[in-house]
Amino acid sequence: MKIVIAAASGNIGRRTAEKVVQAGVETILLTRQPEKLAAQVAQGATVKPISSDDTSGLIEATQNAEALFWLTPPKLNAPSLRDWYIQTAMAGASAVRENKIKRVVNISGLGAGAGPDLGTVTFVGNVESIFNQTGSNVLHLRPGYFMENFLEQVKFIQQDSAVYFPYASNHDIPWISTDDIGDETAKYLLDDCWSGQWTRNLMGPENLTLSEVTAILSQVLNRSIDYVQVTVESVQQQLALLGATPNVQQELGNLFRALGDPDGIYATARTPEAITTTTFEQFVTHKLLKHTLT
Repeated sequence: MKIVIAAASGNIGRRTAEKVVQAGVETILLTRQPEKLAAQVAQGATVKPISSDDTSGLIEATQNAEALFWLTPPKLNAPSLRDWYIQTAMAGASAVRENKIKRVVNISGLGAGAGPDLGTVTFVGNVESIFNQTGSNVLHLRPGYFMENFLEQVKFIQQDSAVYFPYASNHDIPWISTDDIGDETAKYLLDDCWSGQWTRNLMGPENLTLSEVTAILSQVLNRSIDYVQVTVESVQQQLALLGATPNVQQELGNLFRALGDPDGIYATARTPEAITTTTFEQFVTHKLLKHTLT
């Protein structure tokens, strides 16, 4: 069995690659940052420096592949995220058609395609449609909000004893570990018994508000951590400093507003198959603490 993993250097891609390589199958990892995948290479994976919008490169890398993992990588300096999502999906779909890849596991998002002007929530719906049009067997995993977003808060926790997000303190959020997403992804990539085109929500073990999350942080870290709600506009300003284009700033602003809507995406009802196991307390204890939060 040959499995190709696109965007392999991100949190989900690396975890997926780790599990697939451990299963002993031929694994091809595609990334623009091959230096991040040294551990997987040492275990036997092959890394190819191919971007997700490189149609010919994707077609070459996926020859004789039985399964493809797809995740649209972020690109803040893109003229438009909408165009970037569609452009890369078209490249990936071309590879699926050209090489008759049997199974595709795509990382989408909770509420994919629920409406216009929802930022990447809208765009992942476009990606789902593009891959479904290949006629291949396609599973779209739709996760909630990544616990790993707290890794970007490390300096604020250290310096300010606070975390900053653009959501109300009482807003319910389905936090999920990217490790759990990677584990589920690898399971479906390695399983050749499923077929069809379908979706599965992944919402972690429970919804938590930012007030509840900071209470857990305070308990585990043994010091008081405050939650500070910031404006969407201030987040957009920070994105600009990181190189985000004006369109991308607007599109991500739309995303934050959609995710913060109490009657919006995160009001999705929980079902048993949406539950994953890693709790927020386990994430803090086993991952966040590694970043010297003492």
